[in-house]
Amino acid sequence: AALEQEGIRYTVFSNLQPNPTIENVENAKQAYIDAGCDGMIAFGGGSPMDCAKVAAARVVRNLSVRKMAGMFRILVKIPPLFAVPTTAGTGSEVTVAAVITDPERKMKFSVIDPRLVPLVAVLDPEVMAGLPPSITGATGMDALTHAVEAYIGVSGNARTDKYAERAVELIFKYLEQAYQNGADMEAREQMALASYYAGIAFTKASVGYVHAISHKLGALYHVPHGLANAIVLPHVLEAFGASAHKKLARLAVVGGLGGAAEGDAVLAARFIEKVKAMNLAMGIPTYVEELKAADIPAVAESADREGNPMYPVPRILNRKQFNTL
Repeated sequence: AALEQEGIRYTVFSNLQPNPTIENVENAKQAYIDAGCDGMIAFGGGSPMDCAKVAAARVVRNLSVRKMAGMFRILVKIPPLFAVPTTAGTGSEVTVAAVITDPERKMKFSVIDPRLVPLVAVLDPEVMAGLPPSITGATGMDALTHAVEAYIGVSGNARTDKYAERAVELIFKYLEQAYQNGADMEAREQMALASYYAGIAFTKASVGYVHAISHKLGALYHVPHGLANAIVLPHVLEAFGASAHKKLARLAVVGGLGGAAEGDAVLAARFIEKVKAMNLAMGIPTYVEELKAADIPAVAESADREGNPMYPVPRILNRKQFNTL
């Protein structure tokens, strides 16, 4: 209605799924061309935003989606892209990355290029008011994962640390509030900011093994990305052990879980218990029900291949260790 009021013609493309596929991207690109569009509005969660990013790149870049995988393959300016997130979790409205699913190969891959950053990000809590509690919880834990992985990795800096700390502080304060009362506009607005801040942090400092594992779970079983991250996060933090204690302890203090004098190991353990408690309070399971024992080696292999050596994690885990998480 607002577009029509401004005399702006539009076409709607909504034929995509969670964990958008190569086919979704190609169909979106074709819809753009067929309608003679000259810009895109990505309205929705991470899936619509990621699909729109790569579809916009395909409009101007004669390169297959598969060949866009990796870093700096776009290189040219994409059409004007406006991102309106309707979930507070993905951070895609501010990142250089988009994640696409390849159903034939049963894998996900990232397309990473500064050209993919939307021209404008609109954070409007009102469009999140009707979000079901389960999605509110899972996407909020996705934002927490972004902030934590950016913070405990070795590629962060003072700026990314500041944004990650602020995101954790807001998520600890407002996520369960938004989960319990979706009409709470203060909680919705603060969670939108938290997701945005976490996006700023991880688009510069990168993510880690939680994402490496979750990407394969999503590709194999179509588990929503935020839910997979929420389930996997405490397990990976425990696997890092002492290598992550110092930074997790800082986040525990930032999140109001204790004072620095209590010691890194104590505070780090308390942070991980807080993550578990939040998952429990929001009905997030402790494991992926669809996961089959026979698939664990494939998940471990995929996580090892994606995470090593690309992700700047505090401690390197090998394939055998992934198998036992």
